[in-house]
Amino acid sequence: MDTRKLKYFLAVVDHDGFNRAAEHLLIAQPSLSQTIAGLERDLGIPLFHRIGRRVVLSEAGKELVGPARLVMRDLDAAQSAVQALRGVRSGRLDITTMPSPGIEPLTSMVASYTRSHPSVRLNIGAAFTPEDVIEAVRNGNFELGLAGSHEPIRVPGVNVLELGRQPLILIVNPQADRFGSGNAIQREDLAGHRLIASQRGSLMRWLVDDALARGVDTEIVVEVAHRTSVLPLVLGGIGHAVMPSSWAPLAQKSGLRTLVIEPVSYLNVALLSRLTNLTPAAQSFLAVARRSARVD
Repeated sequence: MDTRKLKYFLAVVDHDGFNRAAEHLLIAQPSLSQTIAGLERDLGIPLFHRIGRRVVLSEAGKELVGPARLVMRDLDAAQSAVQALRGVRSGRLDITTMPSPGIEPLTSMVASYTRSHPSVRLNIGAAFTPEDVIEAVRNGNFELGLAGSHEPIRVPGVNVLELGRQPLILIVNPQADRFGSGNAIQREDLAGHRLIASQRGSLMRWLVDDALARGVDTEIVVEVAHRTSVLPLVLGGIGHAVMPSSWAPLAQKSGLRTLVIEPVSYLNVALLSRLTNLTPAAQSFLAVARRSARVD
């Protein structure tokens, strides 16, 4: 087994088939097919199931994805370390993030990072739970991961850099703003209002469900999986939304009012990484994150 075969294998995985992978690699499709067949012979087991013109990963293929990414990333790290000695600052950095930390602090950290490392290309993927982030970092799909949780994140085998806490706020539907002129409300003040809620499992949904369980007569009118829909729905007059404070600047720029919900609940935000063998690009991003944490 050699790294070229692993690179081709991951290209087929990432581009959902041989044709697109071959186009990405700038090679002929038969050549790619022969290389994958050679890798399967090396391992003695099929990595893909051929279904008509489609291919899907076999169980063995699924097991190979994580280790293959680690091998390729470690190779990139070795190349980057040598290049750094020649003053070359390039490469790729893979980061996965949950939605709210993906607004802030990710935006500020990326802005700072790209100013000092303009030749590094960032690939930012999506995760929806802290468990998604932890698994993505552990299996090598991503070097770094931004997660938010009700409690501070503590997980063995993964480095955790705490970046701060985001209080939960209410983004107010301007067509149903009956909250007075203050900057904060009590959870009981949600009674009689319609809410846009995240799916179960998020801290924001927990607050809404907790209010309902305590007898607050509020109504969930829309449940959203993709939080990019939240602000347009509030602007459309559908309902209010409970979100972390990272959403406040965008909401306010859109002309929406935000209120702190008391008693205050916090989203604890952290940056996760492997304990060892980080690429220079990832190490530099961690340095930016540490400075951001100190400022906050």
